[in-house]
Amino acid sequence: MERITEFEPAYDNTAKGGGLHGINIRFILRGEHGAVQFLIFTNWRPKQATKRLRAEMSPSNYFLFEPMPADVGYHSKVPRYEGQHAMENCVYVQTPDGKCYYDGSTLHAEQVYDILLEKGSEGVWEYLGKYYDSVFREHLLEESGTE
Repeated sequence: MERITEFEPAYDNTAKGGGLHGINIRFILRGEHGAVQFLIFTNWRPKQATKRLRAEMSPSNYFLFEPMPADVGYHSKVPRYEGQHAMENCVYVQTPDGKCYYDGSTLHAEQVYDILLEKGSEGVWEYLGKYYDSVFREHLLEESGTE
């Protein structure tokens, strides 16, 4: 299994009529059948944007500067349920057409965030390993010859 940790950069394009977003941290556990992920929106924004927002906001809105558990999900080479649509240009699974089948949950992300706070990154990797096994169980059972 391959462990990948990505830090996706923050941006402030508000001067050009665009968006504002903080750094994302993504933990990906990739195996033969697909990948699973945990995503955190850190809300760590570019310095000038943070200064501007703090000046504009009341202290009761400072929760907007807190990290936010955003997603726990999987990237599969094959559909996991009937009617699941393919995602284009998936970088986490290697298929000839570059597509994967993705599904995720924000609700489960809170649980993994708590694990991160309590056990650090090793706790997240342990959770993702169990999650990978549960998502791709039928493929793992086929390979082992047990069903």
